[in-house]
Amino acid sequence: MYFAALLARTEDGWEASDTELDNVETLADLADLARQSAADEMETVIVFIEQEDAWFALVRVDGEDDPRVFVSNAAAAARSSYGEMLTSELLGDNERPDALDDLVDLDGTEDGEPEAEARDEDTDEDSVVPSGPLGDGQILADLGLTERQLLALEEDALGEIAEVLGAGEILEAVR
Repeated sequence: MYFAALLARTEDGWEASDTELDNVETLADLADLARQSAADEMETVIVFIEQEDAWFALVRVDGEDDPRVFVSNAAAAARSSYGEMLTSELLGDNERPDALDDLVDLDGTEDGEPEAEARDEDTDEDSVVPSGPLGDGQILADLGLTERQLLALEEDALGEIAEVLGAGEILEAVR
């Protein structure tokens, strides 16, 4: 089960809204969705995505700049549709545009997924997604959350991040 929310930084503070990712197939789609949620095109928007307690991701969009991405556990994220989209983008694996079509369920499992041992034997070393964090660890440094703090987060990471940003209650309202 996914949770996704957008936090847009306005003159009056943060505004949050939950969001549906059903029509999001690429990072560009996600960035466009974030930009559409901003009242002012130059606002900072942060997309929070979480799959239960397996992984979380942050996508930061500042105006028309390229989105910045952080994924807490790339290997876990790569086994789910939205996480696979983000990790593929970060790893430069754009040669599989139909990768989302291969994933059947949005709960992080694939229909007919082989046993872990069989997957490990068949793994091509060039296509291995690293275990652990991936992306821009400094994604929120200018907003008060250092890379070290970000990497240390475990349970309720999105709530803790929102608290540091001063948007904890706002995020909880959309959960």
